[in-house]
Amino acid sequence: MDMYSEKHLYSKEHEWIEVDGDTAKIGITHHAQEQLGDIVYVDLPELDSEFVAGDEFGSVESVKAVAEVFMPVDGEILAVNEQLEETPETVNQDPHAGGWLVKVKLTNTAQLEGLMSHADYAKFVSEESN
Repeated sequence: MDMYSEKHLYSKEHEWIEVDGDTAKIGITHHAQEQLGDIVYVDLPELDSEFVAGDEFGSVESVKAVAEVFMPVDGEILAVNEQLEETPETVNQDPHAGGWLVKVKLTNTAQLEGLMSHADYAKFVSEESN
């Protein structure tokens, strides 16, 4: 089953972003959660925090490692996925929907053009693993 959605854009740090007008949900990709293994803790930012593209905004901890999560675009945190406090494994089970990490207000939509499409990301992952 193809986990990657046509409605998402992707970063080279393995985050996905789903844009809805001037807001967007952000999470880690299926590939990223697969590499991490069983996720046991998710550290998310405070509401109203502002980040620029490339900033670390949180981390995902698995039984194997801790991975920083980076903001793919400039934005302000509107919401965090509070369900992940109780059930961080949702990121493993449903990384592209229920396992979203944050919702942001986009402050520079032009940055979306620098992200990868579904096809480009799939190619990037296959080249990276070779």
